[in-house]
Amino acid sequence: MEFNLYPHQVAALDKLKSGAILFGEVGSGKTLTGLAYYLKHHADRKLYIITTAKKRDSGDWEDEAAILGIQDVTVDSWNNIKNYMHLLNGFFIFDEQRVIGYSTWSKTFIKIAKNNKWILLSGTPGDTWSDYIPVFIANGFYKNKTDFTNQHVEYDRFSKFPKIKAYHNESKLIRLRSSILVPMFFKRHTKRIRKYVDTNFNKDQYEAVMKQRWNPYTDLPIANASELTQTLRKVVATHHDRIWHAKWLMDIHSRIVVFYNYNYELDILIGLCKEMNKPYAQWNGRQHQSIPDTDDWIYLVQYTAGAEGWNCTSTNVMLFYSVNYSYRIMEQSEGRIDRMNTPFTDLEYFYLTSKSKIDKAVLKAVHSKKKFNEGAFGRKVLK
Repeated sequence: MEFNLYPHQVAALDKLKSGAILFGEVGSGKTLTGLAYYLKHHADRKLYIITTAKKRDSGDWEDEAAILGIQDVTVDSWNNIKNYMHLLNGFFIFDEQRVIGYSTWSKTFIKIAKNNKWILLSGTPGDTWSDYIPVFIANGFYKNKTDFTNQHVEYDRFSKFPKIKAYHNESKLIRLRSSILVPMFFKRHTKRIRKYVDTNFNKDQYEAVMKQRWNPYTDLPIANASELTQTLRKVVATHHDRIWHAKWLMDIHSRIVVFYNYNYELDILIGLCKEMNKPYAQWNGRQHQSIPDTDDWIYLVQYTAGAEGWNCTSTNVMLFYSVNYSYRIMEQSEGRIDRMNTPFTDLEYFYLTSKSKIDKAVLKAVHSKKKFNEGAFGRKVLK
């Protein structure tokens, strides 16, 4: 094999086997390593890649495969995984893994795994033992979910819904996970510099929403805890001071990726791009545009649609107009510009935030590598 792999990729390649999870941070080179494994051990089989819709549409997988001389490859999204459930004797690379838990995608994945060779690529393989159930079943460690539950799960009998109280025989679970998890450790040449920009917010309006339980945007009573939380976020995110700081940062940087959560934030950002007369493009549930091929540009990305499956090495600046609830999503988002082949060393990440309780609670959850629970926050406020 006459292609250039980094030492950490070579080390992982030597340990990979069918049924393994190739675990590496964002930008660690999992794509090329996975393709190298296929070429070395399963080149006689048809290659199928199941990835995100964005990565499928971008052609990144085909480009990487071409580097290794692989021409016959089918790349599709997780949304279409059912189309491949009856295939036999192929080789599958499941990218940006979506088989956590026991969803429809997970059940289809298990069926494919039983009749084909495969590996999983993941930056976040699982937080709890239940996340590993599909992969454990696909490897033949357990017959089904019931078998896993009977051996390892103790439910809380006082809970109104199925809630896991404890896991038993964890030494076996640790051993099984170690047998299939192939980590890729490497030292980055980049440095992530996070800058938290404190912006003002309308404290009177914020307190009015808290006390009166009234949504000023719908002019109706707030119906539940989730709506309360989202209304508070909108009060904070639409304040003119945050908008001013966003415009300032977008103006002083010639190329910048901007992440946002909500449609009203997108409307604000597009308005700023037009006001500054700067080229911009969008990636969200409706628009799937590429980064502009210009000297100056602003790339507006919605977290859910664009936190995974693409990369950019032509800028070292990223702005988070608001923070996402999930640490995993934030980590994936930061990684879009933190690649092994980026020419930059210092990467700048600007977080727009405030001293409001909602912003501080979201940031605290992310810093604790957890997912912010808006329902729990809202219920606490309501009480």
